[in-house]
Amino acid sequence: MEYRITVLCENTVSAPGLVGEHGFAAYIETPETDILFDTGQGFGIVPNALKLQKDLKKVSKVVLSHGHFDHTGGLLAFLGVAGTREIVAHPDVLSERFWMLPAGEEDRPLSIGMPWAQAYLTTRGARFQWVTTFDEIAPGVFISGEVPRRTLFELGSPKFVVNNGKSRELDPFLDDFSLFLKTSKGLVVVLGCAHAGIINILEHAIARTGEDRVYAVLGGTHLGLSPEPQLKPTLDALKTYNIKIMAVSHCTGQAPIARLAREFGESFAFGNVGFVLEV
Repeated sequence: MEYRITVLCENTVSAPGLVGEHGFAAYIETPETDILFDTGQGFGIVPNALKLQKDLKKVSKVVLSHGHFDHTGGLLAFLGVAGTREIVAHPDVLSERFWMLPAGEEDRPLSIGMPWAQAYLTTRGARFQWVTTFDEIAPGVFISGEVPRRTLFELGSPKFVVNNGKSRELDPFLDDFSLFLKTSKGLVVVLGCAHAGIINILEHAIARTGEDRVYAVLGGTHLGLSPEPQLKPTLDALKTYNIKIMAVSHCTGQAPIARLAREFGESFAFGNVGFVLEV
């Protein structure tokens, strides 16, 4: 085994006794160290780790994919178990973020940002390492950094906004990070929500690692909010990579999941709590 990835937090579960929640977290075991990618909302991270026999105290660092509550809310629970740890993230994870929720004749902002203040987390042991660029954070494990937006069809949702200090504007999601694992079978790409666009992310992974084989993709794709003009070209593009394992979860959406299952056949898997990917 080169790497083992176990999903700790996700909307659904694979077996009785596990906790499902809207969010995502993955426990990544490498030959050198263990890494936690995201933390879910905080309801399932500890009990699911215990149930799945993943020792959170062995985690050397946490990588945050972006600053939404369903990926960062479990950070406090994790620190309560693991103690002082390095937290790798883009500085924009601290931004005030909102979802414009339809309410009658107008949309109203619903806060969806990180629920814990930086000062509070540092008193609990968080040691933030702010990064914005592609970097190797462990042997063979790379953080994407800011992902260039190159496709014309991955537009994202206008309902996500951020407070820029004076007003709210469309969230650029510069902090949308993914992990790239370089294995003997090709790249394993672990997504948080893929707000940057899954095709943009895959192209960035290939360009920066120099590996053009994509063996597996795991995580949230945010295709659930994609209209057909975005969904179809995304699915068409995905099929060109010859991906061996497409294990989607969290924000992918039930209808896109069904489409992906049909398109990828035996290569498709649902990455719910308890799913394990070994390379």
